Amino acid sequence: MGGLQPWHWLIVIALAVLLFGFKRLPDAARSLGKSMRIFKSEIKEMQSDSKPDAAAPPATPIASERADAPAPEAEQPTDKHPA
Repeated sequence: MGGLQPWHWLIVIALAVLLFGFKRLPDAARSLGKSMRIFKSEIKEMQSDSKPDAAAPPATPIASERADAPAPEAEQPTDKHPA
């Protein structure tokens, strides 16, 4: 009951041919394969980027993240209007 039987696959294939036609199906499969290869390569690149390098120095926080740095001064509104 959990798997698709052969006649289910025949119905799916028949619907795909009716919707897309014989000429567009190979192009659609080709572009889907290319998209999957690109997706896999991006995932591998992201995973390799997330691994810390042993030779890399520790990151230093920027000035806005430092606890010892004074808070930036906000501009005070003035009552002077340009003439």
